[in-house]
Formats: sequence, C-alpha cells, structure tokens
Amino acid sequence: MKASSIYVVLGILSVSYCSAIPKPGEDDHKNRVHDKKLSESLHEEEGEHNNDYDHEAFLGREEAKTFDQLTPEESKERLAILVDKIDKNKDGEITEEELREWIQYVQKRYITTDTDRMWKDHDIQGDTLVWEAYKKRTYGFEDDHNDENSPNFSYKDMINRDERRWKAADKNKDGKLDKTEFSDFLHPEEAEHMRDIVVQETMEDIDKDKDGYISLEEYIGDMWPNKDGEEPEWVKSEREQFNTYRDKNSDGKMDHEEVKDWIIPPDYDHTDAESKHLIYESDTNKDGKLSKEEIIEHYDTFVGSQATDFGEALTRHDEF
Repeated sequence: MKASSIYVVLGILSVSYCSAIPKPGEDDHKNRVHDKKLSESLHEEEGEHNNDYDHEAFLGREEAKTFDQLTPEESKERLAILVDKIDKNKDGEITEEELREWIQYVQKRYITTDTDRMWKDHDIQGDTLVWEAYKKRTYGFEDDHNDENSPNFSYKDMINRDERRWKAADKNKDGKLDKTEFSDFLHPEEAEHMRDIVVQETMEDIDKDKDGYISLEEYIGDMWPNKDGEEPEWVKSEREQFNTYRDKNSDGKMDHEEVKDWIIPPDYDHTDAESKHLIYESDTNKDGKLSKEEIIEHYDTFVGSQATDFGEALTRHDEF
C-alpha cells in the first residue's frame, strides 16, 4: 500500500507566528498542518518515505535540528540514553504503548514550549492577550493594510485570516485569548473546536479558482506544483486516490466535508500509526517490541544524522 494512503500529511498552510512576516506567495505547500501533527516534514515526499518525519516525531521538531552535527557514534550514544527514558517499566524493551506515549509527550512538549515562547513575546495584559496587540507585534503595523496603495496590502488576507482564527480560538467570546486559547490559535490542529478552521484554511490555500471546492488539478498541483518532466508514479497514484477515496460523491471535486475526511480522518491516529511504523522498521526479531540493541542498530530510522539538541534536552532533565 502506498504510504500516502496511510499517512495523511497535507493540511493548511502554516502561518508564521513570529515577529518576522512570511513572504506572500512563498511556496509553503510542504509546510502544512494536519490532525495531531507530529512533524513539519511530510511523511512521504515525491513518493518516497521521508525519514525527517520520523526524526521529528520521535525527537521533537526543535530538538531534531542539531543531530546534524553529531557523528553516528555520538548519535547512537545519546539515543541509548533516550531509550532508557522511554522504557518506563525498565524491562529493557520498548513496547508500542511506551513508544506511543513518548511520541505524544514529545508533541505536547513542543506545543507547550512554543506557546510559552510566543506568549512571552507579546504584550500580555494581565493574563490575556488582545487582538490589536498581537497584530501590531506580529505584523509591525496597524491600519495601513486597509489602504490598497500601501506596500503592506499584500498582507491583508493574512491578517484577516489570523483574525478569523483568533475569533474561533476565543471560546468565551470576550475578545481576548488566555494562554490555553492562544495555544489553540497557534496550533488549531490540536483543538477539536478549531477543526473547521483547519479545513477552511486548507481549502483557501489549494482552491486556486476560488469556487469553494478542490478540483483534481488543484489537488495534484498543491503536491506537485512545478510539474517538471514526466509525471512520476506517485502523482499518478495520487490521482487514483483522489478519484477513488477523496472525491466520495464522484463529482470531480472535494467539498468541505470531503476535505475534512482527507486531512482529519475520524478513524486515524497519527501517533499510533507512527509508533507502529517505527516498530515495523526496526523490529529485527519480529516480536512486536524493540530492544535497545534493535533501536541502536536502526538508529538512522530514529535520528540518523539528524536528531535532537540532545545534550540540551538531557541537561534540562525533562521528566517523562
């Protein structure tokens, strides 16, 4: 079975929530979010499995950057220390449940850390953040985006979209976000009540003719935008996926509910799928669990030449 039929990895265009504004028109089709996103990387890229996804899901997105600078020996040494942390019952073997809990922990740690960082970066009034303060800090201007002659007019849609997401995250509708609501704003894929916003933003990104639907051509164009050379096999397979599974009513396009089923499938658990995948790739003796030796032997699956800023992670004494 093709990996893309298992790992749903496309979703909405990630907005850069920082003081530096992303450039309009940048090719961000690979920076999308989906239900319980484990990694900024696609699990499959051009039909091939992308190990960066595994590294980030297992290690954490921020931490996964600095293993580039480690030798294989250093990677294995530090991975061995990590295995001891994952092995909660200290029986020398990592079960699927222990691996799943670790991946969930890494994901939650990333969201908490990211929210804390962004929270401190803004002008908090008491224990809440107001929209105008966020907008000014993020975009660096206030009202000139309403002027079509302004050089910042190209950001108008981005600001409007942010404001719409802001209002959706504001559960008590008091016009302000507390820290929990702000986390939902930054990571809408993690909040049940934000799912429709995720779908809406996805459709806006991919629906180039703005007819309110995603056609087959738009679906393919989002994943294969340059269309250089002969169409690869994985693109042909995606065409079949669209016609067979995505377009449920066979009208040649995806509506809101069909897009929702695509990017937020109700019966799919990304954490569960990733833990099963890692065990499948590394379980040499096929006993359904991983020994430290098996993990170290397949270290490239977990960390490869890329991994966490592991020294920093360990010196923080993160408890699991």
